[in-house]
Amino acid sequence: MSVDEMSEPVPSVEVSPQELPGAVRSLGSMSWVREPLDDAVGGRRRVIAPPSAATIGTPAHGAKAALRTELGKPNTVFMMGDNPELPRMPQRPTLLDYYRLRFDGFSVSHMLQSAKIAKERDLDEKVVMACLLHDIAIAGLISSHHGHWGAQLIAPYVDEEVAWAVEKHEALRYFADESVGYSYPEAYIAYFGADYDPPAYIHQEHEEARKHRWYMTSRLITINDIYSFDAGAQVQFEEFEDIIGRNFRQPEEGLGFDGSPVAHMWRTMIWPNNFL
Repeated sequence: MSVDEMSEPVPSVEVSPQELPGAVRSLGSMSWVREPLDDAVGGRRRVIAPPSAATIGTPAHGAKAALRTELGKPNTVFMMGDNPELPRMPQRPTLLDYYRLRFDGFSVSHMLQSAKIAKERDLDEKVVMACLLHDIAIAGLISSHHGHWGAQLIAPYVDEEVAWAVEKHEALRYFADESVGYSYPEAYIAYFGADYDPPAYIHQEHEEARKHRWYMTSRLITINDIYSFDAGAQVQFEEFEDIIGRNFRQPEEGLGFDGSPVAHMWRTMIWPNNFL
């Protein structure tokens, strides 16, 4: 296959807005355009272009072409910097700031409830911290390979054991270990189907993790993970401030501005709608 052939758009996803399914069309490409309000810089309209990772392979990917045409309208630019629809992050953001101002509430509630159960069971603080952070990538960045993304996000700021546990819980959750009271979650049958079998690399990661000295730290994440949790339950982040203070190295410059190898990942969550 030639380079030109590889670069051609796939017909099934590169469609005109008129051909989009009704559910997608009802969102409207204009929902990705921030109309100028009093806070607009220079009275400009700002276009939010969703990342390809979020749309490629779906009919919604075709809406990106419609968004590009918006730039031909007066005083219209791509979104860069602070999106006025989002709460502004402080100059030196802490972990708590991300939980309050950037992470989706459903995921935050899930992690807080998991951490609370681990704490009530009087588990080691490393386990509680890992439970509090285990789905951090889903909450603010990306769902696919969330264990690995999450581990990278937190690695410079937590004990190596905590980051390892967060990474490996992604594979361990698919495999029962009845010897420690972990069964395959019934929720996963609903999510993926009763016949779902994880890919080979997940099987390999599971086998390797089972032999590791920190296996139980990661397994305890899956044991205390809440697969069918109470979305209305109220658990306060402040309940874990002491544990966080002892187990999370908050940079003085703020998460995203400390020059760490993952600072760009935190900044991505501050400005998630940047075009570039």
